Amino acid sequence: MSVFCLSSLGRCSAVAFRSSAGMVAVRYAQTAAATAPQPRIKKFQVYRWDPDTVGDKPRMQTFEIDLNTCGPMVLDALIKIKNEMDGTLTFRRSCREGICGSCAMNINGGNTLACLDKIDTNISKATKIYPLPHMYVVKDLVPDMSNFYAQYKSIEPYLKKKDETNEGKEQYHQTVEDRQKLDGLYECILCACCSTSCPSYWWNGDKYLGPAVLMQAYRWMIDSRDEFTEERLSKLQDPFSLYRCHTIMNCTKTCPKGLNPGKAIAEIKKMMATYKEKKSAAA
Repeated sequence: MSVFCLSSLGRCSAVAFRSSAGMVAVRYAQTAAATAPQPRIKKFQVYRWDPDTVGDKPRMQTFEIDLNTCGPMVLDALIKIKNEMDGTLTFRRSCREGICGSCAMNINGGNTLACLDKIDTNISKATKIYPLPHMYVVKDLVPDMSNFYAQYKSIEPYLKKKDETNEGKEQYHQTVEDRQKLDGLYECILCACCSTSCPSYWWNGDKYLGPAVLMQAYRWMIDSRDEFTEERLSKLQDPFSLYRCHTIMNCTKTCPKGLNPGKAIAEIKKMMATYKEKKSAAA
């Protein structure tokens, strides 16, 4: 813009500056509006049920989220829903890094961790979120893990020595080779994704220990520092604790940490056969 001034040069310069600044601001606003991304509205259908609300029945509630304003993971979407849309939505979460296992749930038909599951960017298809299957529900996406933890406790998941006189006084060493045997076992975060994907666990969850707990049992059975391997095997000598596994392998397919519970169970069965032979020979 041209500015002609017949009086004060300073005053005219100020007018010209304000006019230029205004034009720049207008052009910036126009450019920003032109380059603003189009909204990507994604539907999330979430399982809802509140036992404290009289007459409330399980249902699916739909939420719409603009993916441009949301993080990349399903957990990000759930947090956004709780913070900005419905504060009553209930789910577990903690580390957000696939370490704690708190946010295990069923997403689009598969058990996984919400913090590790990327949102499907296909906005024409809704993401369906349920709690872990075949478990009692506390509220919304929160399953009751009481039975699962009780089964875990039953296998005594800790190092056991027959001579405890040196407990806490010295380290229990093991070779590099023996330590490597535990790889693929100790990484289990007890999220229960594998156990709740197992039909055998659905049918006999009160008696069958399930993939996650059995893999942890195997982890202590093969630990070179543990001295109660035979006793651990003897506790599994019933028709249900171990042998309800029919090698369906859903557990291995669904593990969000890439572990192989099915293989661990097969190894326990082999150890059990050897253990029974020794026991029969001793008798």
